Amino acid sequence: MNRKPLFITIEGGDGSGKTTMIGRLSAYMQNRSIPYLITREPGGIEIAEKIRSVILDPKHTSMDARTEALLYAAARRQHLAEKVEPALAEGLTVICDRFVDSSLVYQGMARGIGVEEVWAINQFAIESRMPDLTLLFDIDPEVGLSRIMANEDREFNRLDMENLAFHQVVRDGYRLLADQYPERIKVIDASKSPSQVEREMIRVLEGAVLKDF
Repeated sequence: MNRKPLFITIEGGDGSGKTTMIGRLSAYMQNRSIPYLITREPGGIEIAEKIRSVILDPKHTSMDARTEALLYAAARRQHLAEKVEPALAEGLTVICDRFVDSSLVYQGMARGIGVEEVWAINQFAIESRMPDLTLLFDIDPEVGLSRIMANEDREFNRLDMENLAFHQVVRDGYRLLADQYPERIKVIDASKSPSQVEREMIRVLEGAVLKDF
């Protein structure tokens, strides 16, 4: 049986339910006895978590868009070098909450820097490493933001301060990427019940890359 370690990334707008589905994906991997690691961006390791605190601090409203993009790329590089690549080398499938697609959408499109410009600095950060599979949880931004407001346990960060139009551009950007890279990016309707979303997630996983486990 093929036990090639996989790099799986989880993407979606704010309030799309990524955290819940990552928890359910963790249970699935355990039940299948697949060695795995769950991590996140920005963060996952000490240096990147410190960068995360700077990026997402609600007080940092004066942060320039290019500064933001560079900080994300810096955190991504350290996380990749220190945690993701070693885990893959050890044979672990890595499940990462956000990766380069987030920067292309949030900074490249929603911030208006430009996708090519953001991709250039991220190419330097990630070299040739791209996910084997990206699960994109798609939801109407208005619904996603209402979920955030109803969740008292969720951290409130600087991105939550953006208006609905910003988050709509994010959603449109993700859909554009999914259209461009359909073999890698699989869109899942996140507006359904958690059980329905989970079933669709597992169906996509088993059909795309985990069928040989």
